Amino acid sequence: MQKEMDLKQLAPKVVDRLSSQWGCDLGGKGRRALNPTGQKAVHKVLIDLISILFPGCHSPNPAPASGRRNHFRKMLTDTSLQLQEQVQRAFAYQCEFDKCRRCDGCAKKAREAVSYLIRSLPGIQQVLQKDIVAAYEGDPAAKSTMEVVMSYPGLYAIIVHRLAHPLYEKKVPLIPRIMSEYAHSCTGIDIHPGATIGPGFFIDHGTGVVIGETCLIGKNVKLYQGVTLGALSFEKDAQGRLVKGIKRHPNVGDNVVIYAGATILGGLTTIGAHSEVGGNVWLIHSVPPRSKVYNQQPKPLIRQVNTRLPGPAVKGERSPSRT
Repeated sequence: MQKEMDLKQLAPKVVDRLSSQWGCDLGGKGRRALNPTGQKAVHKVLIDLISILFPGCHSPNPAPASGRRNHFRKMLTDTSLQLQEQVQRAFAYQCEFDKCRRCDGCAKKAREAVSYLIRSLPGIQQVLQKDIVAAYEGDPAAKSTMEVVMSYPGLYAIIVHRLAHPLYEKKVPLIPRIMSEYAHSCTGIDIHPGATIGPGFFIDHGTGVVIGETCLIGKNVKLYQGVTLGALSFEKDAQGRLVKGIKRHPNVGDNVVIYAGATILGGLTTIGAHSEVGGNVWLIHSVPPRSKVYNQQPKPLIRQVNTRLPGPAVKGERSPSRT
């Protein structure tokens, strides 16, 4: 009973101490309390948008057999309004973080950003159809395009990316990264929402793929698991802080194939069109179009071992002598 009373006295005091940092960045002082949207709320909006693009494929329930158009009209309207509120909260958070004094523009910027995404949905759907075909035609194990849509982690990651990227283009804080990291947690594929990726993009298997913020990827590109398109180094200013907003990640031309485990780094690095990059290659410089880049193949060492595995002796065969 005494422990329970102690906890009743302790909890309010701890909450009082915790509340001083609610809505603030670590180390923030004197900022008003903010209430950015919750991570799970963003996930729900994302899942609803995917369900509208592909009815019944990524939602808990099948799409309605009748009245489907009216159902999705209402769903998209509700989802858009939810996303607009989330984006407005994100802008307000960033506005306070930057100590902006013109906070009346957050609602307008949210409307513009979400409208831009919603108007882009038909185009996104068309590009995703090309991604689906690329996955189906690029994987002999794929039995149907529906199998690709419903089960391939590489396609799911690119669906999320194509929804997050328009919000990134409109400089929406927080939300695009929450979306991309949700896909990362589901698939093991890390695509920054800032990356620009052409149609017909296919990630086979996928786990461990990393695509950086300033990557420019052409059309009909295929990656295998473990590929990194990353930064070679991080430039710092005179105060030792990382410089942001510069080109840090490579360019990949059209119709390029990059095999498992390859690492390609640097903002000045370009992989020319129609090239192949072999597995486990490390590249920090450009290669011309129609190149084949492979590590020199080491010769495997093969030794025949004549030691018998322990087991019962065969009839008529002498057991090995013991020393």
